[in-house]
Amino acid sequence: MALVSEFLGQLSLNVGSSESTYPTVVPATNFDPEKDAARIETAVKTKGVDEQTIIDVLTKRTYSQRREIAFAYERRAKKDMITALKAALSGPLETVILGLMKSTAQYDATEIRGSMKGLGTDEETLIEIVCSRSKDELMEIKTVYKELFKKELEKDVAGDTSGDFAKLLLALVQAKRADPSAVVDYEKIDEDARALYDAGVKRKGTDVASWISIMSERNVPHLQKVFDRYKSYSPYDMQESIRKEVKGDLEKSFLTLVDCFENKQLYFATRLGEAMKSKGVKEKMVTRIILSRCEVDLMKIRSEFKSHFGKSLYQTIAEHTKGDYQKALLSLCGGDD
Repeated sequence: MALVSEFLGQLSLNVGSSESTYPTVVPATNFDPEKDAARIETAVKTKGVDEQTIIDVLTKRTYSQRREIAFAYERRAKKDMITALKAALSGPLETVILGLMKSTAQYDATEIRGSMKGLGTDEETLIEIVCSRSKDELMEIKTVYKELFKKELEKDVAGDTSGDFAKLLLALVQAKRADPSAVVDYEKIDEDARALYDAGVKRKGTDVASWISIMSERNVPHLQKVFDRYKSYSPYDMQESIRKEVKGDLEKSFLTLVDCFENKQLYFATRLGEAMKSKGVKEKMVTRIILSRCEVDLMKIRSEFKSHFGKSLYQTIAEHTKGDYQKALLSLCGGDD
């Protein structure tokens, strides 16, 4: 029963998050974990596996409900549900369903761990998660990371990255960002805007440390005003300044941060659009964004997607994916716009 205790032992549900949520996966009404567990057991035992039932049940329940189903399954089948699902499923559908058996924070922690394990680092995944999560989310990811892998996230990030890129990621993982305040400090806004300009465009070479401290420690509403004010000092906006001043993973990280400060849901919508614009779908990215945001803000990402690309996320997924994987993603997407 190792897997159930590993992933389901801790019920972490983004408690204390100050951000509003716009999930596409909401608690099922008239929820009966015993009945759901029986349906899953039958689906797994069926010759050829009844994937549709597994999709219908697990994509339409929240993490806490899936967790109850797993415990009910264990009581009736005397077996671990995650192990049974793993044996019954394969390919991208298996990835989606097993991903759903983790909380959002557990899923993020596992994805971060996967991006750093083995030879080479998957910087794209690392940047996307670390640079887009709120202070509350990052604090929870760190706790869960230690529970699951018996290691400190900071130590792993430091060991796997280097230079200014490592310094920025570590500053973010330390989660020192100030909480939003009802008081708007115009003097501080001006001071920070000036400091960003002085540390970058104004001088030869970039004082990256100044950029890191401002972008990792100030609250988001404050930074939005700072970037606006920045334009009165610099001939370029913040994004253009970043492109001129730094390169590589550091550039990608700063750009991700600024995009997320300005409109996080548009950032994810754009990523999904990029992942599905060609014939070869970036399956890993699509899966990661849908799974990690379906209980957070996927409803808002959907609406940003429609206004940015002129077609719905639902239609785009339907066009670019197929089979049971497609059915699972469409179900998590929660409808057409």
